[in-house]
Amino acid sequence: MPRPFTRLPEPWAFVRHFSPNWFAMTMGTGVLALVLARLPWTLPGQLALAEALWWFGVALFATFGLLFLARLLLHRDTLWPMLLHPVQSMFLGAIPMGLAMLIGGLVQFGPAHWGAEAYRVAHGLWWLDAAMALASALLVPYLMFTRQQHALEKMTAVWLLPIVAPEVAAGAAGGLVPHLDPAAARAMLALGFVLWGLSLALAFSLITLVLLRLALHKLPDTDFAATSWLPLGPLATGCLGLLTLGQDAPAAFAGTALAGAAELAPGLALVGGLALWGAGLWWLVTAVLFTRHYIRDNMAFNLGWWGFTFPLGVFALATFELGRLTELRFFVLIGLVLSVQLAAIWLLVLQRTLRGAWHGELFQAPCLAGPSAPAHGVLRAD
Repeated sequence: MPRPFTRLPEPWAFVRHFSPNWFAMTMGTGVLALVLARLPWTLPGQLALAEALWWFGVALFATFGLLFLARLLLHRDTLWPMLLHPVQSMFLGAIPMGLAMLIGGLVQFGPAHWGAEAYRVAHGLWWLDAAMALASALLVPYLMFTRQQHALEKMTAVWLLPIVAPEVAAGAAGGLVPHLDPAAARAMLALGFVLWGLSLALAFSLITLVLLRLALHKLPDTDFAATSWLPLGPLATGCLGLLTLGQDAPAAFAGTALAGAAELAPGLALVGGLALWGAGLWWLVTAVLFTRHYIRDNMAFNLGWWGFTFPLGVFALATFELGRLTELRFFVLIGLVLSVQLAAIWLLVLQRTLRGAWHGELFQAPCLAGPSAPAHGVLRAD
């Protein structure tokens, strides 16, 4: 086996050049674990495999968190270049989104090991996640408006990453609310709806700009192939979050002044979820067609390929939830197809990522590459 880190741009580059792009790996791994756990039937070893993937995601998040913290503490001069970079800064939203997936796994797998304590830990982590999600949704756009340089022809759907994080946190709240006491449940549910509305409204605005950019300037180059899937993320997360929050509302607000409105929430959420799922289906088909176009152009691997996994996984989760609520086999069958596709893509991207990390070629932060670095800031591993 060849020696590791033979292609690092400098010694200890895996610390100085560690970028938030890596947290997209925890997003894709965490969502695959949840999809496996929520398949409409249980196969031998299925839940064990799902839990193992969740633990793998936990280990990844802890490792990435330590490396990112080490970069900020030991190389503080790299903070502003990262924040001012027009692409690298967007991936700050991947940190709370990765944590939200792990919180969902803790709710799913934790009680079997730690009982009710798992819900208490998940509750505390959720408030941390919501705070980080709001910070990314406020800080990064502010820097876009005041310090960063952008142009419509260079725009991609990566702009969605920081403002979708609150929506992902809202979806995580939907799974946790039923396990909390009434006061905590109401507070989390109310904030969950606020985060959902804040994020989805901005996401629709950005998706509109993405469509305009595609019409005027056509597809971005192959380095941005995976960004074609990113608009599916807020549509799928919006669907799933609305469904789960709506189902939680009657019990959470029972006996309060909002009890009457809460009784209507499940039905309204189902109607809204179906509408968002339809919008997501259009984008799913479009993204598949875009990807076929990119494959013909021999797209090279980069960390952005993890963008193929998370939107697809959340759409699969939303599809299974619609199947459960509507009792229509149509959704179950589509969810199974999406799940198989997700597992295949995850295995491919994981293999390429591990190979690139072993050689060290993925540890090259574009924001530190000097003025000649490409503006898009993709980490390549050809």
